[in-house]
Amino acid sequence: MSKQPSQTIGTDESTRSSNSLLSVSDLCTYFQTDEGVVKAVDGVSFDVQSGETVAIVGESGSGKTVTSESITRLFKSPPGFIPEGSIEFDGEEVNDMTVEELRTLRGGRVSHIFQNPQGALNPVYTIGWQLREAIELHQEVTKKEANEKAIELLTQVGIPEASARLGDYPHQLSGGMKQRVMIAIALACEPDLLIADEPTTALDVTIQAQILKLLKSLQEERDMAILFITHDLGVVAEVADRVVVMYAGKVMERGPVMEIFETPSHPYTRALLECLPSKGNLGGIPGSLPSPIDPPDGCRFASRCVFAQDECLEGPQPPAYEAGTADHVVSCIHYEPGGNPDIVLKSDATVSALDVDQMGVGGENR
Repeated sequence: MSKQPSQTIGTDESTRSSNSLLSVSDLCTYFQTDEGVVKAVDGVSFDVQSGETVAIVGESGSGKTVTSESITRLFKSPPGFIPEGSIEFDGEEVNDMTVEELRTLRGGRVSHIFQNPQGALNPVYTIGWQLREAIELHQEVTKKEANEKAIELLTQVGIPEASARLGDYPHQLSGGMKQRVMIAIALACEPDLLIADEPTTALDVTIQAQILKLLKSLQEERDMAILFITHDLGVVAEVADRVVVMYAGKVMERGPVMEIFETPSHPYTRALLECLPSKGNLGGIPGSLPSPIDPPDGCRFASRCVFAQDECLEGPQPPAYEAGTADHVVSCIHYEPGGNPDIVLKSDATVSALDVDQMGVGGENR
């Protein structure tokens, strides 16, 4: 049952592929504060291929949003900075880009959808003005052409009577409509990668399903990659091809979506799955995230882990060990050579194939 280790998750070169659209390797994003240096992202690696959806999942405070903002350097600097790590987009190192090159990348080849459309849209400008601005910043078009493109985009994202809506202000639209406008703005320059940060959190279940279906449809039309940030495992099951599980700035587990759901291997992943409504664990995971200013030695999850041993409290985060296949790796000492993964795998935290199907994996959704 023992697995052969790869390198540590923070420096795992096996995640990097010559075919990758995005390759993040050993990324660290810190923030200087009066209390000390906040290690929001502390050695994270993953890849995104063209046309696929990778979901980053974890509790609030795990570093998901900072990871996504680091890809295009959207965080404020100072206080934020990247002391080490690599972000390659289509073979180019983002950390070496000039300010002008970053402006071309943002909104051009990489676009963001933020979790609060009301806050992301400017309340004093019409949605038509904001759409035209996004188009004109990255494309050489006339105002008439930009206006026609704006109408086309609003139509594509399912807004009825699109031409009449150009003069509307954000407050005149519902939450679902505002999110559709945000998607239209993000798609204005036909990006290769769409970063969606909790895009359905503030929406009711019906509208959420519509937005997810819309994103999937647009992805298929454009062969667009999506990096989906969420804490909602139901959404992960609906949209993702591969999953990155983050906790306290570290990657705990990474692998294909079906393997993560059917054979969750890290205790944290299993604890997250135990919090699904169908499991009845309404109390959540006992304990809280460790301090990002003074993170503990050993595994970041050890203080909340029912399988923790003395070894878990020492040294660096455990390396990435294979958990069944080379594409599925887990940062846990129970998977090291000579370890016993059954300690984790034979616990009750698992999701049956029926549970996964009910969450949207399989059939037409895949």
